[in-house]
Amino acid sequence: MSYDNNLVGVEIGENIALLTLNRPPLNILTLALTAELRRTLHTIENDERVRVVVLRGAGEHAFCAGADIKEFPSVWDDVINKKLLNENLAVDEIELLEKPVIAAMEGNILGGGCEIALACDLRIMSEEGRIGLPEINLGVFPGSGGLYRLARHVGLSVAYEMLYTGKIISANEAKSIGLVNYVVGKGSAQDKAFELARAITSKPFEAIKLIKRGVRELWQKPTEEVFRANLEFSKQIFKTADCAEGVDAFIKKRNPRFE
Repeated sequence: MSYDNNLVGVEIGENIALLTLNRPPLNILTLALTAELRRTLHTIENDERVRVVVLRGAGEHAFCAGADIKEFPSVWDDVINKKLLNENLAVDEIELLEKPVIAAMEGNILGGGCEIALACDLRIMSEEGRIGLPEINLGVFPGSGGLYRLARHVGLSVAYEMLYTGKIISANEAKSIGLVNYVVGKGSAQDKAFELARAITSKPFEAIKLIKRGVRELWQKPTEEVFRANLEFSKQIFKTADCAEGVDAFIKKRNPRFE
């Protein structure tokens, strides 16, 4: 099944939703695209057919080259509420989606596009692409989550260097610092994303959702704070039919049949 909201295309099959930022060649984040992305993510969250989301940009020139700078004069009197707030809400909804999100990135991933990628769970980048947060060159900093999400993936020192200098790096360097999971040949990012998505959809969905929520909520807190919460997550998962099926299948040495 597929439907097209003009600015964000959606195709659903095999329990995977393919979302396309549809404003080629750069797939720049306009006010309209940001609003459509938020609406689409809300729909996908409530669509029981979808277990994994693959997010891409139309074409091969850019996954997303950031915000539409030409829109700034029209919102200059209240940039936060007219632009940045909605961008932050859209990017947050990617991270907070209960379903895994995989970024399939062809070409350049810059500024707001990088911030979208940072909110995804897994990132696949084509070998000719470049990625970075060049906002310092406009006299600002990444305002839609890059300020705090980048360090989570690459560590403080590397994040500071990229943020201070606006350095744009190659796909191989991004892989070496842990910013992306895989580097693939040009035109292959979506194929690799679907390979991973299919592997995830074959696993028990309730466990996947709790893993995503648990990692997000617990990983930055000290052990003494997360001890009980971790046990509560385990309490929830051990009540599921898929858990009982997985244990029974292991004991009987057969393949599990997850719901």
